[in-house]
This record gives sequence, C-alpha cells and structure tokens, in this order.
Amino acid sequence: MQCLILAGGLGTRMKPMTDRLPKALIPVAGQPFVHYQLKWLAGQGVRRVVLALGHLGDHIRDFVGDGRRWGLEITCIDEGDRLRGTAGAIRLAIDEGVMDKGFFVLYGDSFLPIELALVWRASQRGERPLMCVYRNDGRWDESNVVYRDGRVELYEKGRDDAAALGMRHIDYGLSVLTRDAVADQVPTGATADLDAVFQHLIQGGGLLGFEVFERFHEIGSAQGLADLEAYLAANPEPPVD
Repeated sequence: MQCLILAGGLGTRMKPMTDRLPKALIPVAGQPFVHYQLKWLAGQGVRRVVLALGHLGDHIRDFVGDGRRWGLEITCIDEGDRLRGTAGAIRLAIDEGVMDKGFFVLYGDSFLPIELALVWRASQRGERPLMCVYRNDGRWDESNVVYRDGRVELYEKGRDDAAALGMRHIDYGLSVLTRDAVADQVPTGATADLDAVFQHLIQGGGLLGFEVFERFHEIGSAQGLADLEAYLAANPEPPVD
C-alpha cells in the first residue's frame, strides 16, 4: 500500500509558529507531528510514502530522510513557492511517476486511529475512489458530507444549511484515489483542490464512502493540538527502534 501525505500548506491557523516551522514538524508530545503519521502508516502495512511538500519543505525532507527510521520508503515531491492546491500537488506526483494506480491520500495535519486494511479492502484494493467519513453532527468541525448506503452523495464545505441538507458526516481526512481519477480532472501544472475531484466523482456516482467511528485528531488549531497530546498521553506509543 502507498500513501501520499499533503504536507505543503502554509498552516495559517497555527501562526506565528508556522512562519518558521512547517506544520508537519510542529512538536507534539516531544516529537515532530509527522513522526506520528509515519509510525502509524508503517504499523498499518504501508511501505511507500510520498510527501507532497511546499512551505518550508526542505525542513521536512531533512527530518524524514529516506524513511528507513520508520521502515518506510519515502519520496518527496516539492511544489516550491508555487502551491498548486491539494489536487494540483497530487497531479504533480503523478506526473513525476511516483504514484501507484491506487493510493491513500492523507491530510498533513491529520492523525487517524483507524485500521487502514479495512479501508483498502472497501476501495477494492485501490481500484475505487473512496472517502472516509465520520458522524460528526457539527461537534468537531462543520459537517460537510451526506453519506448513505456506502456512498458519498454530497460533499461541500462551508454550507450554512448543512443540517437541512442532511450533512451529518464530515470528511475524515483520509481518502483512496486513483491516478486516473485525478488525471482526468486536473491538467498538468494546474492549481486545483480535491473538492473539485470529489464533486466530479459524486456526480458520476463513483465516490464510495467508508464510515469511521473513532474521532479524528488534527493539529490545525491550538485546541486540536492539545486534544492530540491528551490522546497520545492516554495511548502511549512504543519507541522506534
């Protein structure tokens, strides 16, 4: 299994810390955040990771190296100063020839305590695009997904009428995508977000959903960082050899 981590963002909600430090390297319980993501991925059977870098990307590259510390093979692709959006970054990785036919996509600020093998099987081992969703009901962030019978029927952020539309779930921060699904919608060199790719898949009835029942953790806000540190204190990880 392969996972692409979107780690190129500016981390604007965590300023001024992210003026000098990429979000992936924000300290969490004494370790850079990306350490926990990589340790989790390796423990779930992922062997190849692609890091999509941008803002202060050299700092991340220097920390992760070749990935051997975590038992991973890590490849970095770098947008430089021209950030292309979430889908644009994935298209860049595809064009550089480093992506499998099907792969996981993980947001660079998400820590997700779930079993990846179940998600992979639900996507027919990377053959079908899939979004993990969580029954949120507006608790941790604004709900943005209508999920029914194993499919995502509607996905849109920032809707004032989310509850009226039946949006009870939220994008969990983990998806399975295919090279074709991205390449069909995002031209080489384009700036584009994953929202548009997901919308196209939904309109064609081709976006599966996988409901998760364990809340997500993230470091996109001070409260999210505090919650993750509390979670890790209650669920300590074994040391890395």
